[in-house]
Order: sequence, then structure tokens, then C-alpha cells
Amino acid sequence: MFTAGRSCIHTYYDRYKANDYFRVRYFGTGIYNDIRRRLLKYYVSDIKDGLTYRTIPSTIYIFFTNLLPAIAFAQDMFDHTNNSYGVNEVLLASAMGGIVFGVLSGSPLCIVGVTGPVSIFNYTVYEIIEPMNIPYFQFMCWICLWSMGFHFILAFTNSVNFMRFVTKFSCDVFGFFINIVYIQKGIQILTHQFELADPASAFASIVVALVMTIFGVSSQFFGSKSHYLPPRIRTFIRDYSVPLCVVFFTGFIHFGGYLDDIKFTTLPITKSFHPTDTVNRRPDWFIRFWEDIRVRDVFLAVPFAILLTALFYYDHNISSLICQSSKFPLKKPSSFHYDFFLLGVTTGVAGLIGIPAPNGLIPQAPLHTHSLCVYEHDYETGLNKITRVVEQRLSNTFQGLLTLVMMTRPFLVVLGLIPQAILAGLFWIMAITTLDDTDVVRRLRFLFLDKEWKLKLSKIIIPADYPIEYYLVRSKYFIIYLILELLAFAGEYSITCTKGAIGFPGVLMLILLLVPIVFPRIFPKDQLDLLDSEAADELIMRSLKLSSFNFD
Repeated sequence: MFTAGRSCIHTYYDRYKANDYFRVRYFGTGIYNDIRRRLLKYYVSDIKDGLTYRTIPSTIYIFFTNLLPAIAFAQDMFDHTNNSYGVNEVLLASAMGGIVFGVLSGSPLCIVGVTGPVSIFNYTVYEIIEPMNIPYFQFMCWICLWSMGFHFILAFTNSVNFMRFVTKFSCDVFGFFINIVYIQKGIQILTHQFELADPASAFASIVVALVMTIFGVSSQFFGSKSHYLPPRIRTFIRDYSVPLCVVFFTGFIHFGGYLDDIKFTTLPITKSFHPTDTVNRRPDWFIRFWEDIRVRDVFLAVPFAILLTALFYYDHNISSLICQSSKFPLKKPSSFHYDFFLLGVTTGVAGLIGIPAPNGLIPQAPLHTHSLCVYEHDYETGLNKITRVVEQRLSNTFQGLLTLVMMTRPFLVVLGLIPQAILAGLFWIMAITTLDDTDVVRRLRFLFLDKEWKLKLSKIIIPADYPIEYYLVRSKYFIIYLILELLAFAGEYSITCTKGAIGFPGVLMLILLLVPIVFPRIFPKDQLDLLDSEAADELIMRSLKLSSFNFD
């Protein structure tokens, strides 16, 4: 049976020699080639290509979609860690991620910042060690320092090459999971209003969030999928609808009338460029990791660091894969080993200055690539087609700089005026506009599609909403695959709702490892080829293969 299983796995990845996945021939080859082939060769063009109008709306859009959700996660950590983290820590982490990866990374399309899983990790660590009287910031610093070392080992041994194992199944399930978490987060923010304010204010917050969501989602739909008004006007609406929704509904609560009697809960702010916790740490940001920490606690941080490294290995690389997926016509090579090394550096620095460690963001990373797409309207099919992507590093860098500017007092005060209901609305806009494009939702829609309409669509050469593979695969295997996607999502989601949330990276890695082993035993090869495939396209595959095995 073992031999048969290996044979199935080999045929599942028949485009490559199986033993290539397990060879580490040259130490540091991946980093060397990523720098030589991607960073040095295209750095100048990354700047020149960014000197275009498309960069402006992309910068503004991703700034809002990165900033406000991060602040919401800051509120989570603030509440669960006895005020250890706040707005300033999250702003500094997001700014560092944007600037460092915008300026220095090999994949500048990948947005790096504070994620929901990281916030869960941080406050779960606090809940575990607080009864043990271990100083939190020193312990988190050691976790980040150990993790930095593990990042370096994985990067220099070319271990990121194992991302060639990742199929679209893992990416689609994780993307679906993140969007559901965003919807859940919006609901949590609004339910929390009943504890922070009176019922009238809480219900008013729900109404504002819902109306904002309706306008935001409708504007994105109008700009991307409608046929009304000229393409330039639709493009403008698509580019600026989300930022304008945030600005408009922030001012909406001050319009007067019945709203004068409502007190909306706003974002909490602190002193500019100062840590939130002034009791357990010094105001100079540097964590004295050698103070008040026992040797055994230093080594106790190792298993936590392994979990953090596993989370970043999965989360960051999946984010990078999704924002460089085959649906985007990208021309420049990718960079994984060097970027993971760079992520290790930012993780270590984050620990030393006592801020959450940033990593790749979903859905912000693919939304960033979407915002850089140049569309052309095909009047024969009535569809908007992506003709090219503005591949550059300026939008990521500028949004990081704008986030850093938000730490100054005037802009912190502005942040303090934003109602928490606006955060809920933004979470829902981001989730809903992205959720409908996930494979899980599309398969669910296709499953319940009217049979007669499905038969009619199958006769169309280019189906408008569904890949041609959906029509070719047998219904039995289509349903089994969809059930497995939902079960994988349930596993990821359920553990985050328990005290064992810190084991979340283990669930991700388990799914990643089981897919190439289990799927060939369940699905015939011809059906599996229709259902699932490598997440990395040919361009990324060539980069991973080249970066691991030779210098040519």
C-alpha cells in the first residue's frame, strides 16, 4: 500500500521529479538567486513602473484596508493582554512591514502587516504565561528571536522550496477562512458596542455599519461588473469607493438631527510615538530581553517560536502565492527564500521593540494586486478583462510611510474620531467583495445552480462565472472535494474559537502535508487534475526550482 501511495503522489506531481522536493544541494542558493534574478534585475524597473496613475489609487486603497483592520486587531490585543499592545504598536508594526517589504523585498506586491492569527497568537501566549509570572514582553522578545533564527535556517536551507507542494486547495480554504474571520470580527465589534455604550448607540452603530457595507459592496460591484457609464468612470468608482466610504461615514455621524443624541464609540488612541504599556516596559521601545527572565523561560519560548515560524511559513508564503496567482498576468519573477529571510529580520526586530510581528496579509495582499490591474472592456463578451498588472514597489512603500505618519499627534487625533462601527463596515466590505471570488463559494454556487441553466452555460465556450473544469469533473468527486474544503475550513476555524488557538499553525501545516498524501488515494488522477492543481503558476515554479538547485 505504501508503494501504491507513493506512486499516486508521484503522478499527482508528474511535472517534476519527486526527489527534487527533498534535495538541498547548495546552502543559501535560494536567497542568492532570488536577489540576483528578482531584486537586482528588476529593482530599477520596479520604481520606474510605479511612476503611473495606477499607483495612486492602489496606495490609498491598500492604506485604508491595511490600517483600520490592524487597529481593530490592536483593540483585541489591548483587551486580552492587560493593555500591553495598543494603536501605536500596531501602527509601527504595519509601517515597518510596508516600508521594509516595499523597499527591500523581492515580492513587493505582498502586503505585510498585523494579521488576525498573529493577534490570536500574541494574546494566547499572554493567557498561558501570565499565571506563571513570566514577564510578557521579554518572553515575546525571546519567541521572536528564536523564530528569527528558525526563519534564517529555513531560508538558507532552501526549505521554502516545499511551497511547490502547496495546491490551490490549501490557498482557497485559507482565503475562505480569513474572509469568514473578517465577517466574524465585524460582528464582534458591533456586539461589543452593547457593553461599551447604551442600546441606542449600539443599534445606531449596527445601522451605520450595514449602510456603509451596502454602499461599499455596491460600489465595488458597479465598478467591476456593471456595464453602466463609461469604463473610466467605473474605474474611478472602483478605485476610490472604499476610502470614500470610510471618510463619508466617519463624517456621517456628525450630520446632526437625531444623530446628535447618539454617542458613538470611537477608536482609543495614546501618546504619539510612545508604547501603550508604561508600567511593564520603558518608553524607549527597546525591550531588555535579559532582564527579569529565567534561563528556563528562554528555552520555554522555543516551542512557541516553532509555532510562530510555522504560522509565518504558511501564512506569509500563501499570501505571496495568492497575490501572484495565475489569474494575474504577472511578468516578473517571484522571490520566496529571500523574502522569508527578510521576514525573519522583521520578526526579530519586532521582538526587540515590543510590537506584534508583521507578516503577509490576506485579503489585503491579493486586493493590492487587484488594485494594480489594468482592465480593458471587451464589448463582444461584455466582460472586463485584465490586460496587465502594474508590478512595482512604490504603492507598498508609500502605504507604509502613510501608516508611520498616522503615529503623529494630529493624525492620531483623526484616528480617534473614527467610530468603531466604521471598522465593522470595512471588515464586511473587504470580506464580501473577496468572498464571492473564493473557490469554496463558487463551488457552492455552482452546486446549487439550476440544472437547465448549468447545461446552457456548459455550451458556452468561455463560461462567465465558473471555470470549465467545473463542468468536466464528475458530480460525485466535485461534491467530495467541496466537502473536504468545508471540513478543512471547519478545522481551521474551530481551533481559533478554543483555548487551544495557539495550535492554529499546526492545523495549517497538517492540512498542507495531508493534501498530497490523501487526495491521490481518494480521487482518480484525471478527476484530481480537474479539481486541484499547484498553487504556483509556471513563472513561480521556475523561480522555486531554479532557486533551490543550481546557479544557472
